[in-house]
Amino acid sequence: MTMQIDAEVLARVMKITGAETKTAAVETALNEMARRHKMKELFASGLGLTPDELRTAFDPGSYPEQPSIRQRVAEDPEPHAQPDPA
Repeated sequence: MTMQIDAEVLARVMKITGAETKTAAVETALNEMARRHKMKELFASGLGLTPDELRTAFDPGSYPEQPSIRQRVAEDPEPHAQPDPA
């Protein structure tokens, strides 16, 4: 199969995915698009729950990333806090 794919986009996808070949990068990108579409369909259907059930079923603690905690000006610095080397 012959396809014309933007070289910069393909290089970016290879870097992001860690794909070692162009074919692997394209397959990964296509699979990801199909996965996202399926998830979008599932969420659009409400997963079979009513709006109230969805609100109570959601666990905000399920996010892997935690919001960054920032020190307020009036707070004393933590005794164990180290300055960010960056």
